[in-house]
Amino acid sequence: MIEKMMKNYKLLIIIPIIVTTIMFGVILFNGVEQGVELKGGSLANLELTKDMSSKELKDMFSNKLNGANVDVLSKIDSKASIEIGTEVNETTFTDLLGDAGKIISYNAIGPVLSSEAMVQIYWAIAFAFIFMAITVFIIFREFVPSIAIILAAVSDIIVAIGGMSIFHVDLSIASVGAILMLIGYSVDTDILLTTRLLKRKEGTIPQRALNAMKTGLTMSIAAIVSMVVLYIVTLILIPEASTLGDIAIVLIFGLLADIITTWLMNLGIIRWYLGDKGVENL
Repeated sequence: MIEKMMKNYKLLIIIPIIVTTIMFGVILFNGVEQGVELKGGSLANLELTKDMSSKELKDMFSNKLNGANVDVLSKIDSKASIEIGTEVNETTFTDLLGDAGKIISYNAIGPVLSSEAMVQIYWAIAFAFIFMAITVFIIFREFVPSIAIILAAVSDIIVAIGGMSIFHVDLSIASVGAILMLIGYSVDTDILLTTRLLKRKEGTIPQRALNAMKTGLTMSIAAIVSMVVLYIVTLILIPEASTLGDIAIVLIFGLLADIITTWLMNLGIIRWYLGDKGVENL
């Protein structure tokens, strides 16, 4: 099987590109919602003293705030989490709540703080890519394999953000943290493959690729299974911990993307590169 993959290396490269392009289109047409930390607004965790449904709770605040965007993020028994699309100070919110419940925690973020958070996120992702690129070039000192690793990481992130768009996961501090984790996961498997093919000398190129694939897929599948379990547990048992579920979704899509970008696209690019160099045992 691995020999056939190595012979059809150009097809290996095309498949991940198609998937990445589709996900990029999803992002463009569907967009990605920003969380309260980034777009500004208010987030309240409440303990209700009255028996109210999620709809009743939402309608109550929406009416009192003159139709402002209000979302009930979760409601379990008497505990509820509410997101308001505008900045409301805690005193005003307490008056709006009245005797319907009490505030457990409250956070209001203005547009200035949210714009600063976005700038910090851009810098965090930019620095992550810059240092990743520097590290990869230092390790391999060859342009094509290094660029292949960086392209794979970019594709993984695009697919992960596309998954966020499909599942309506907000772009938040937590989801950005998951994206940064994903860069590490992506580079890990790509460096494993590239090192085995370029640095090792024993065996043929297909044999080295197969050995790397066994190790890399074991790592990726173990990580995906753990994230799926985390998502299911969060969804069923602890829905109030929605942040954990959001992180799991981002990593699941990113890790699935990493499988095709590493073992199809990156493998195909390196096979192409070694063929052009006239390497034997292909």
